[in-house]
Amino acid sequence: MTHLLAYRPLIDPLDLHEVWFLLLIPLALFVSIAYKAVRVDDMKTFWPAALWMAAQIVVGMIALGTAFFVVIEWLVPIIAPTPM
Repeated sequence: MTHLLAYRPLIDPLDLHEVWFLLLIPLALFVSIAYKAVRVDDMKTFWPAALWMAAQIVVGMIALGTAFFVVIEWLVPIIAPTPM
C-alpha cells in the first residue's frame, strides 16, 4: 500500500513491458474514430467505417511485425553473417 501512495506518474512510469501490445487496440480504435468523424459523409456509416478502419490498422500492424520478424531473424543472418 505504501508503494501505491508514493507513485509519481511523470517520474515513475508504469512497467507495461509485458502487455504493451494490448494498447494497440484502443489506440487504433480512437484514431479511426477521430479520422472517420471528420471524413465520413453519412453518420449512418460512421461506426461500421470506424470499426473496419480499426481492424485494418490492427491487422496491418500484425502483418508489419511479422514481416520485420522474418527479415531480422531469417534474412539478415543469411545476407550478413557474423564473423567467426
